[in-house]
Amino acid sequence: MKTVLLDKTKHDRNNFNCEITALNHYFKAMASQQAKKDNTRTFVLEDTTNNSQVIGFYTLTMTPIELRSLPSRLQKKHQSSTSGGLIARLGVDLKYKGQGFGEWLLIDALAKLLGASDSVAFPVIIVEAKDGSKHFYEKYGFTAFEDDESKLFITIADVRASLSNL
Repeated sequence: MKTVLLDKTKHDRNNFNCEITALNHYFKAMASQQAKKDNTRTFVLEDTTNNSQVIGFYTLTMTPIELRSLPSRLQKKHQSSTSGGLIARLGVDLKYKGQGFGEWLLIDALAKLLGASDSVAFPVIIVEAKDGSKHFYEKYGFTAFEDDESKLFITIADVRASLSNL
């Protein structure tokens, strides 16, 4: 399996449904526009039997980090850092739920951001855990920011260590 950049001429976005209205709307109406403006990149996992069918997607970008919200040990270590990688969205089509694709997409997103951090350094990857997804991210080592329980982070160092064990 591998992800590819969303191609609005190839990938069927109209039939995608992850049961989260905001994610469905973003994927169907905004993902291509945001990519064209160089604001985000959306990657899709294609069904191997029909590559126009999207199993799931995630969107990556950069985001400012508020150092005061990180644990004090990280504040000191990264005091000159201003940005982090952001997994802005992640969704799996209802037809494919419960088959491990969400985990696979998350690991793929982390690997892409780890690769980006090797070229343009940043210390953390951030995700906003909405619609009950906090537990999902915590299972993979994400920790809540001290001032916002729905905003989670994982350090690049932790991602590097975790992915080297796969």
